[in-house]
Amino acid sequence: MSDDRPRLLFVCSRNKRRSLTAEHLLRRSPHCAVRSVGTAPSARVQVREADILWADVVFAMEQTHVEQLRQRFRGAIADRTVTCLDIPDDYEYMDDALVEALEAGLSEYLP
Repeated sequence: MSDDRPRLLFVCSRNKRRSLTAEHLLRRSPHCAVRSVGTAPSARVQVREADILWADVVFAMEQTHVEQLRQRFRGAIADRTVTCLDIPDDYEYMDDALVEALEAGLSEYLP
């Protein structure tokens, strides 16, 4: 049986707070498949071209992440929808305010 759910990739700098929180919030959702990565060399899981190619939609936490992805993965990112959520690095992992910001930012994309 094939999985035809949309594949969502969440990107922040270190993949320790924002993108990891997003992944953990949605990983059991029947509506999407999710992964999270970071752009920094010190990221828990560093973004690779394979991650970009896997994704249908890429959600970056800040505009700087969008720019980094476009510079590093120009060919792979060209055919992907990339959305900036504009969530600054002001939160801890699973912080209530971060969860609220993610839910608000993703509300138009998820049922």
